[in-house]
Amino acid sequence: MVAMAACRVPGVQRMIVMLKCTTLRPRYCFVTSRTLCSSKYEPNEKIFEKILIANRGEIACRVIKTCKKMGIKTIAIHSDVDSSAIHVKMADEAVCVGPAPTSKSYLNLNAIMEAIKKSGAQAVHPGYGFLSENKEFAKSLAAAGVIFIGPDMHAIQAMGDKIESKLLAKNAKVNTIPGFDGVVKDADEAVRIARGIGYPVMIKASAGGGGKGMRIAWNDEETREGFRFSSQEAASSFGDDRLLIEKFIDNPRHIEIQILADKHDNALWLNERECSIQRRNQKVVEEAPSTFLDPETRRAMGEQAVALAKAVRYSSAGTVEFLVDSKKNFYFLEMNTRLQVEHPITECITGLDLVQEMILVAKGYPLSHKQADIPINGWAIECRVYAEDPYKSFGLPSIGRLSQYQEPLHVPGVRVDSGIDEGSDISIYYDPMISKLVTYGSNRAEALQRMEEALDNYVIRGVTHNIPLLREIIVNPRFVTGDITTKFLPEVYPEGFKGHTLTDPERRELLATAASLHVALQLRSQRYLGNQRVPIVKPTIKNWELSARLDGRDHSIIVSNIGSIFSVEVDGMKLNVASEWNLASPLLPVTVDGTLKTVQCFSQDAAGNLCIQFLGTVYKIRVLSKLAAELSKYMLEKAVEDTSSIMRSPMPGTVVAVSVKSGDTVSEGQEICVIEAMKMQNSMTAAKTAKVKSVHCTAGETVGEGDVLVELE
Repeated sequence: MVAMAACRVPGVQRMIVMLKCTTLRPRYCFVTSRTLCSSKYEPNEKIFEKILIANRGEIACRVIKTCKKMGIKTIAIHSDVDSSAIHVKMADEAVCVGPAPTSKSYLNLNAIMEAIKKSGAQAVHPGYGFLSENKEFAKSLAAAGVIFIGPDMHAIQAMGDKIESKLLAKNAKVNTIPGFDGVVKDADEAVRIARGIGYPVMIKASAGGGGKGMRIAWNDEETREGFRFSSQEAASSFGDDRLLIEKFIDNPRHIEIQILADKHDNALWLNERECSIQRRNQKVVEEAPSTFLDPETRRAMGEQAVALAKAVRYSSAGTVEFLVDSKKNFYFLEMNTRLQVEHPITECITGLDLVQEMILVAKGYPLSHKQADIPINGWAIECRVYAEDPYKSFGLPSIGRLSQYQEPLHVPGVRVDSGIDEGSDISIYYDPMISKLVTYGSNRAEALQRMEEALDNYVIRGVTHNIPLLREIIVNPRFVTGDITTKFLPEVYPEGFKGHTLTDPERRELLATAASLHVALQLRSQRYLGNQRVPIVKPTIKNWELSARLDGRDHSIIVSNIGSIFSVEVDGMKLNVASEWNLASPLLPVTVDGTLKTVQCFSQDAAGNLCIQFLGTVYKIRVLSKLAAELSKYMLEKAVEDTSSIMRSPMPGTVVAVSVKSGDTVSEGQEICVIEAMKMQNSMTAAKTAKVKSVHCTAGETVGEGDVLVELE
């Protein structure tokens, strides 16, 4: 089903295409396309009969949506564990290409080529990651007479190799970072090179991307460790363990330029994206445009990006990434010869459907746009919603089944690109991204306000997620004013993310909401059994005298029921709390003293324990009557485990290496084992100097979050 509706935004007439996908529930994706910049082709003309999408998840769904809009049939590939995935259900055909591990399925070149042959696909869209920048894949497609929807092999090889791309960038007069342009052979050579460049240095995979295979080193020891982990991650993720080393620019901004080029020597820059909010060199929040760039710097960066694209005869959508220092000096970082994860925010401010443009360019159509046609219209922000625990190193992966899932599509200006649904599994085998949450506004303030509302209204149950961190980022004063660098997270949260810190008024609002919810739950039990039409009856208790415990502090609360409004006194201060108290809904709109907030009640039990998401963070609150609270003081508490003697896995993953055995003596900070999760390797170190009592894991073994790895005496 495709519906068209006119939408007017400041300065431009746009058409919004609402694409309804055939999934378990209605889901819509808003892809804007400006009639001013539409490519010159006949909509009724068949561009391709069939396109195979060599990817999975949200990006496969994203490509399928545009193909449906263009009347092109799609073929999905999938691993055996992805047989019921959303992208499989959306496609016209689907082919299994192997078991769960990526090396045996989504990176299985032979199986994918066989799927292309059997399905009769005329073209392949690779999405991002996996084989999207693999020159051997592009070569195999060319040999089979199948069109690769992306640049040619020459551009993939030139820009996919960070060493070669840096040399080409220099020749194209693009600003580059000082560093070593050859391949680093071993850890000893890495140390020699790093000393020559001067610390700090960045060690990164030559064929890498997405933050994998990258390490910052500030001394010789970190260089050796970085060489080891980066080469292993590079081999695991890209099948290429070559590394390079360059000067690390401290406190930079990460700003990238989206380009679009055709096979007729036409190339455009589609403005910039600010991608400075990162953890472990992976982007978390992006926006377009950047608050930092002035028109002159933007133009200079765009022109250099186009110059590089033309130097390698680039055709398709691509991204040139730069590091920008405090004085707006910018340096070439790398070029991604594919569609970027964060492409939706560029689509929002330019009105272009980048997937459609890629398909047209691949077919041989020239760009009909001129640089003057490309606007910056409004503001867009993207939050990457991950299944991970933000309280552990800003996000260690979480796995599980989505027992409840509800996207905030009722919030104005929201776009959600996802490849999951209620009941979907987040597995150990693939990237833990749940979705890309995008908000668009006429200006940055409106886009931020909509993002705040969208995060509050996003329902995700069954896995731990990073919404608490995302919401804290977008309301942080530094972020709001645009004062950001790639070190934003460690600078704002030097001891790690701890969740939202409540102000005194916010604490009272939360306690008043929790107490009102507690009373509403009590009143619900007084309804006539089986008759939901009967309203909450008037309580026999005039005033509910309660005690609430939050973060180890007890608060005295009195709740009075006044019609549909609760009058709540928290530690002597009165607030009015109103809500429909629809306790069957995961979303609970609550008005406290005239201010509307959306909270989520995760759980509640007969012992008075409530788990409430408020301002993005989940709080555990115990609400009891005064008498019950007094008696609870006599309850025994469970002893806290000595975590210095027991090492548990902080995430589900695979044990790559175990460095100790029973009877060994280890020092504080010494590596015990290495856990790989979602293609990232994490070194587990001893919390104290002690003797190893027992080892409970072996290399190659799969472990779950909380599993005991090693015990110390």
